Parts: sequence; structure tokens; C-alpha cells
Amino acid sequence: MNWDQIEGNWKQLKGSAREKWGKLTDDDLDIVGGKRDKLVGKIQEKYGVAREAAEKQIEEYRSGLKKPA
Repeated sequence: MNWDQIEGNWKQLKGSAREKWGKLTDDDLDIVGGKRDKLVGKIQEKYGVAREAAEKQIEEYRSGLKKPA
């Protein structure tokens, strides 16, 4: 699934994102709104990791998602 698809399906994917990044609140995920850069920033802020580490986590998340039916 590419990031445009993730952004378009963000409301459905918020639950799986919440499972992966439990420190992110529903408000955080609403603010992210499917935007990759905003998600990177929130992961950095909540987990105290470098941008590269946040990007790697997001890529692992993206590659693990199934394509919508």
C-alpha cells in the first residue's frame, strides 16, 4: 500500500496505527490525518527517537499493511 492510499484510508487505519504506536492518542492521530510528515513528528515527540528511526518504523508499518479490497 502506498502512502496516498494510507492517507485516503486514514480513518480506517487509525486503529492499526494506534496498536503500533500506543503512546499516540486519538487526538494525535486526528492531527496527523494520514500525513506522513506529521506522523514522523508525532513519533519523534512521543517516543524521543531520531527522524530516521521514526521513518523506519513508518516504513515497516506501511509495508505490513494489506491493500484495500
